[in-house]
Amino acid sequence: MNQDARSRRGAGKGSGMPAWMLALAPLALSACAATIPPAPIAAAPRAAAQDEARAPVTILVSIDGFRADYLDRGVTPNLNALAAKGVHAAMRPSYPSKTFPNHWTLVTGLRPDRSGIVANTMEDSQRPGETFTMETDDPFWWNGSEPLWVTAEKAGIRTATMFWPGSNVAVGGVRAKDWPHDISGGTRPEDWQQFNMAVNNSQRVNAVLDWVRRPAAIRPKFVTLYFDTIDTAGHTYGPGDPRTTAAVADIDRTIGDLVQGLDAMRQPANLVIVADHGMAEVSKDRTVALDQLANPADYRVVEASTFASLAAVPGHEAALEAALLKPHDHITCWRKADIPARLHYGTNPRIPPYFCMMETGWLAVKSAGAKISDHGNHGYDNAAPEMAALFVASGPAFRAGGTLPGFDNVDVAPLVRDLLGLPPGTGLDGDDAPFRSVLRPAQSHPD
Repeated sequence: MNQDARSRRGAGKGSGMPAWMLALAPLALSACAATIPPAPIAAAPRAAAQDEARAPVTILVSIDGFRADYLDRGVTPNLNALAAKGVHAAMRPSYPSKTFPNHWTLVTGLRPDRSGIVANTMEDSQRPGETFTMETDDPFWWNGSEPLWVTAEKAGIRTATMFWPGSNVAVGGVRAKDWPHDISGGTRPEDWQQFNMAVNNSQRVNAVLDWVRRPAAIRPKFVTLYFDTIDTAGHTYGPGDPRTTAAVADIDRTIGDLVQGLDAMRQPANLVIVADHGMAEVSKDRTVALDQLANPADYRVVEASTFASLAAVPGHEAALEAALLKPHDHITCWRKADIPARLHYGTNPRIPPYFCMMETGWLAVKSAGAKISDHGNHGYDNAAPEMAALFVASGPAFRAGGTLPGFDNVDVAPLVRDLLGLPPGTGLDGDDAPFRSVLRPAQSHPD
């Protein structure tokens, strides 16, 4: 029985009150009303979030696979409004323009060659027989560099991550030999979520808003948020397909929900919205079969798609080099030490001894006739226009600065450090120079 039903029963026959008392009750109440002044009408309570003077929160948003020129398709009013109030640019990803290397660069300020996350698939001689994949959370693979949330947590700044490659890893920890998931030590964000594609975009935004809605003592000051649907659409349909444009429009509405939610609680926020890479059109008709370039008996493939990385079978190095390193159409191969310096790639021990870059739009496959299902892909030369990535920043820390000249994504981590009040860091591959003219006073670190 609900409370209303119980109240109705108490006022009738089941009340236990004689009829004469019920009849006199209105008179008694009238007399009381004549002698007791009415209580003042209380003002409607306002939400605590509106009464509180809130310090800005910094939210780093990744929209995986959002090519820079998607912003020009006329379907992104919310992102364009943020760009108009702040700044935007076509940002150069680091090479290779793959998801995990670039997400780790965005939060460490180190290129993949130095961060330790050199590819989506890796091997390491210290762990023979093991392969890093995009599901690997063993700190061994990630401990070569420190992400922003770890630096912030060490400085007493509370952080939360709604998905980000590596954010579920106890960075600095050690995996026990006898049980792969027994990790000792290490640092994670104070709040974090294990990546799950089934968590839809609205749920991700609502989780972030719930974190920010918390009391000040347990409210994160730095949050990451990750969306994968545009990357999925780009792979499945290709960057030029209307269904990819529809995915762009849907993400823009989601960004609008985030902005409206923050506004509703009067929470100022510095939004730094980025992509890890762009997307290029690919086709089953534009492939290079590695077994047509060299004898498969001479090599082992580590990874093959928009680039190829290989290791020679011991004793077969000369034969492999003779076949692989000569000119070929649509593919250029090097010893790792000879990879062009402009790519900043080739010194890390996790990079295999031989590396091949594909012409944009072409794919390396292990053997002729390999099935190709994607219509879009990335990982190409980071200078290719198709690989240019989204960058939009807006909030109280930013002046309206319009379009910035293109810059390398290693500069994003130094920018976020400024927004969080962290020191500039030492030994990083980037700095905040591209943003100094648009940051309000006390945000940037002078040279």
